[in-house]
Amino acid sequence: MSHPHPELGPPPPLPANGLRVTPLGGLGEIGRNMTVFEYGGRLLVVDCGVLFPEEEQPGIDLILPDFSSIRNRLDDIEGIVLTHGHEDHIGGVPFLLREKPDIPLIGSKLTLALIEAKLQEHRIRPYTLEVTEGHRERIGPFDCEFVAVNHSIPDALAVAIRTPAGTVVHTGDFKMDQLPLDNRLTDLHAFARLSEEGIDLLLSDSTNAEVPGFVPPERDISHALRQVFAGARKRIIVASFASHVHRIQQILDAAHEYGRRVAFVGRSMVRNMGIARDLGYLKVPPGLVVDVKTLDDLPDSEVVLVCTGSQGEPMAALSRMANRDHQIRIVQGDTVILASSLIPGNENAVYRVINGLTRWGANVVHKGNAKVHVSGHASAGELLYFYNICRPRNLMPVHGEWRHLRANAELGALTGVPHDRIVIAEDGVVVDLIDGRAKIAGKVQAGYVYVDGLSVGDVREPALKDRKILGDEGIISVFVVLDSSTGKITGGPHIQARGSGIEDSAFSAVLPKITEVLERSAQDGVVEPHQMQQLVRRTLGKWVSDTYRRRPMILPVVVEV
Repeated sequence: MSHPHPELGPPPPLPANGLRVTPLGGLGEIGRNMTVFEYGGRLLVVDCGVLFPEEEQPGIDLILPDFSSIRNRLDDIEGIVLTHGHEDHIGGVPFLLREKPDIPLIGSKLTLALIEAKLQEHRIRPYTLEVTEGHRERIGPFDCEFVAVNHSIPDALAVAIRTPAGTVVHTGDFKMDQLPLDNRLTDLHAFARLSEEGIDLLLSDSTNAEVPGFVPPERDISHALRQVFAGARKRIIVASFASHVHRIQQILDAAHEYGRRVAFVGRSMVRNMGIARDLGYLKVPPGLVVDVKTLDDLPDSEVVLVCTGSQGEPMAALSRMANRDHQIRIVQGDTVILASSLIPGNENAVYRVINGLTRWGANVVHKGNAKVHVSGHASAGELLYFYNICRPRNLMPVHGEWRHLRANAELGALTGVPHDRIVIAEDGVVVDLIDGRAKIAGKVQAGYVYVDGLSVGDVREPALKDRKILGDEGIISVFVVLDSSTGKITGGPHIQARGSGIEDSAFSAVLPKITEVLERSAQDGVVEPHQMQQLVRRTLGKWVSDTYRRRPMILPVVVEV
């Protein structure tokens, strides 16, 4: 199996008969999915998503793919193919279109509707091309055929990309639910037909490659939901992804059966469910969905609230309810359903929300204690079945952390893909398909790009490190005034601490040490302010470390008068 090497350099020029595949996100992580295909000097982008921050990235709103490797080639992009409407596949599109608004977007009806609504907030009116399964479209030198796949959102598509260098199939996110709620099956017949033509490179979803067997049907959840609804005596609050139309449909069906009204809470939930209903993907009985403002007129036993926050996001509705920072107050006897899986890295945040809700008396139902979630990604049994149908000549696992990519590669090998034709790459690693063989050719920049408020890319790793130090250890500021001619101290040192856990009065023990160091420096003729600041930082930092075993941020200010 090919794998990346940390010393990989930039890739060489692409040969005329070659197809280049460059993942800019989604490999080694769950999210930020983006892959760039190049043939004949032209580019085709598949997906452009976001990654949500973890605790180690304080203050960050979103994490984007790094566009730097294609920034000078935006005019070469023929279009952006969107496989489905989840944020980890479409959330980065507005930021790429900010740089070139006329790049065409290609996708299914629901996917385009979701991204168009998002782009309205950015005041961008995109060029769009709606496609359906079975549709074949020439996009520059790329002959694209779209294939129906089943996922946790309607209208998901895989894409087969034909070029003179070979045929590449990108699955997007998929599973093989044999009893989908919308009766839209993963089109195994189309994949078998592509297999007969010859799939030179298969990029396959790896998220559940470690999970044995087959994913249960989505409709299996309905029984567990009905049990919860039957036993609930007060309000039911359901947290789900704002794009999980199939899950919300089952919530609506259960609410209708048990005589409850439903209100959507949260801007993204209201927007997405409104789009799904208008396009016919969400079937809503008349009078079932009401405005949240009317709930006060209904008894608690007739209320269902559907909100965001199933991943513990701090600003989402459910987290704010748990923290008593929302207009909806959790009371004894409420039932809360977390109808989703845990995205790796979010576990602590989710359990913090569960504990907060339980504290206020809620009965919290989640995947760990009831069957209220099934995955949207193919498990190992489905992937084996899929590879035996596709029989790819080369395999490149995508969409997953390292353990998922490795497990997916092993599944491919079990079905007969030669080990030397399985490419395990990571973000930025360039893979070239030349003469029917996929090989790693080099590496381009593909780091994290942080969105912090209106700032995009301005916050870098050193700033995050500083934020983490501030959050964990606090800050100590030192103010000293020096005579500019003699270097003698004329004011201070004055010390203030915030968040360090050290009382200001405790610093009286270190003030003489700082004074002594500065006076000795002045005697030696070292009076440059920056050097004096470093002396103050080292002296105070050593004292704090020796005395308290702490490492706060130390901010020395030396002023000459």
